[in-house]
Amino acid sequence: MRQTLIAALLATAALPAAAQELTAEEVKRLALEAILENPEVVMEAIGILQEREAAEAAAQAQAALESSGDLLTADPNAPVLGNPDGDVTVVEFFDYNCPYCRRAGPEVAGLLEADGNVRVVYREWPILGEASVFAARAALASREQGLYEEFHEAMMAAEARLGEAQVMQIAEEVGLDTDRLRTDMEAPAVQAHIDTSMELARSLGFSGTPSFVVGDQMAPGLVETDQLIDMVEAAREGG
Repeated sequence: MRQTLIAALLATAALPAAAQELTAEEVKRLALEAILENPEVVMEAIGILQEREAAEAAAQAQAALESSGDLLTADPNAPVLGNPDGDVTVVEFFDYNCPYCRRAGPEVAGLLEADGNVRVVYREWPILGEASVFAARAALASREQGLYEEFHEAMMAAEARLGEAQVMQIAEEVGLDTDRLRTDMEAPAVQAHIDTSMELARSLGFSGTPSFVVGDQMAPGLVETDQLIDMVEAAREGG
């Protein structure tokens, strides 16, 4: 569709006023001739359109970030680690069955070790199937027993894909009452957190995990400690 549109534009731009007397088939023939004679022009035009679309998507994501307000950084229904009174907030969207999220764990830990004035907001974003949804619901429910951080870290340290059985085994190992956990998993606040994560991620243009937000900076993908430190400093300097 895009190539057809560009070809038509090229053809009509090159035709004299008499072009209005040409039939649709003749216009298509002239467009095809233009493409065959100057194929690089079409590729350049496609490249320009792709750059324009990327810029528009980035602008929309930035606008969504600005309009998200406290929902992104201060949602009372989101777990907070690090310094709860920190002057810079790092938001991480993650899935327990994402291998890159598991690799991101030590990077975030390195940031918190290097900077004691950072708060981390975790957004459970289970996008890798029902097993991930179960893990996220269990993690969020563990807040009622005060063991979210321990449970989160234990699941992130798992070497295999987490299913229901693995999640509940880890829950027992960290000292959770699993019967209560299953009950708390059905609480409205648990589903509300996941729904909010889905909406925020969509509006920010994220398409995979992990994804980070630091101040007005967005970073989809795995981010190493040094880069996180730089992003935090930039956010701090920017107020």
